[in-house]
Amino acid sequence: MKLPTSAKNITTFKIVRALERDGFRKTTEGTGHVIYRHPDGRKVQISFHHPGDCVRPKTLKLIMHQARWLPEDIKRLKLIPKKS
Repeated sequence: MKLPTSAKNITTFKIVRALERDGFRKTTEGTGHVIYRHPDGRKVQISFHHPGDCVRPKTLKLIMHQARWLPEDIKRLKLIPKKS
């Protein structure tokens, strides 16, 4: 799966808000990791050390895989700002 080039500066905080907009809810919190679950059974684990840290592209791909998001979904969930 190829990420849009504008997906390189997405913070952990933005991903958490997108998960919540998509119906995920926080279920478990451990040392540095938070698990979000969706009512349909999907589960996403996020490393949550600093909310303002940018997520690496490889980590973003893993989160997208766990959430079963397509590249269109990161636009739908407003993770990428619209071009002016």
